[in-house]
Amino acid sequence: MLKVGVIGTGMIGKDHIRRMTSVLSGVQVVAVTDVDAAAASLAAPASAAVFPDGASLIAAPSVDAVVVSSWGPTHEEYVLASIAAGKPVFCEKPLATTAAACLRIVEAEVAAGRRLVQVGYMRRYDVAYRALKAVIDSGEIGAPLMMHCAHRNASVPSFYEKEMAITDTAVHEIDMVRWMFDSEITAASVLIPRKSGNGGELQDPLFLLLEMANGVLVDVEISVNVRYGYDIRGEILGENGTAALGSLSPVSVRVAGRVSDPVPADWRDRFIAAYDVEFQEWIDSVLSTGSPSGPSAWDGYAAAVVSDAAVSALRGGAREPVSLVTKPAFYSSSPAVAV
Repeated sequence: MLKVGVIGTGMIGKDHIRRMTSVLSGVQVVAVTDVDAAAASLAAPASAAVFPDGASLIAAPSVDAVVVSSWGPTHEEYVLASIAAGKPVFCEKPLATTAAACLRIVEAEVAAGRRLVQVGYMRRYDVAYRALKAVIDSGEIGAPLMMHCAHRNASVPSFYEKEMAITDTAVHEIDMVRWMFDSEITAASVLIPRKSGNGGELQDPLFLLLEMANGVLVDVEISVNVRYGYDIRGEILGENGTAALGSLSPVSVRVAGRVSDPVPADWRDRFIAAYDVEFQEWIDSVLSTGSPSGPSAWDGYAAAVVSDAAVSALRGGAREPVSLVTKPAFYSSSPAVAV
């Protein structure tokens, strides 16, 4: 049984506690903490201890592994403390809020000599994305040439800012295409189309273009006020054919001269099963090997560097190259997520 401590009991933290308590196997939530002590007490399972802060939770002998789902700027501190304690840590994205902070985590993990960090990029665990990658890896449609993506939200909170279209929204596509094509991103450009009247002062939508080291081009339509629902799309053009994410609606309704497919309301409707798979595989890998097998600290670092380049492209209007440090051999030999 993996005994887990959860840092951060906001919406995503509470959902992970629910998942580990009532859905998954081989795990027990034994500790929680949050800057809001009352919220932590309300979210804690009956048998879990409530700690005053993340540092004391990580240090507790009763905690085997840590889940970090707190405010982004706190992630570096808690992940580094988990590495220092020798405890596997699942960190919701972002790994840290700057590329420099992500690199410090990479360096700490390499120095520890053991994979301890997994970053929460759930798309790698979605059944549709895994099926799409299986088609690409099989060679059925030939070498991939381009991928067209759309990331559409019905709406976003009032505090959502222009750059968050990259750092909070498109970052999922940024990680996904690195995994999908087994290649790093080398440059980013952003085009700004006509502004939607639904977004107020927000510049929405945006069009992100990513260039990959293997020559694949990826475009991402980022639309966060489309009103009709949460719509995630992806189609890959290969030499000999195409492969695309299928409709995720279990039913198609034909009535009054129209055909309709229900659209997910938000990310929870679309990816709840992927979160379950993600966490179960994290639990299983930590129990069996002592180390996670999913998206690594290197993946978190690479996503941060690409996001920074894309934000620069958004602000300045120019194509921005992506420059990564040399990838440590430590990560090349790390286990990859099975497909």
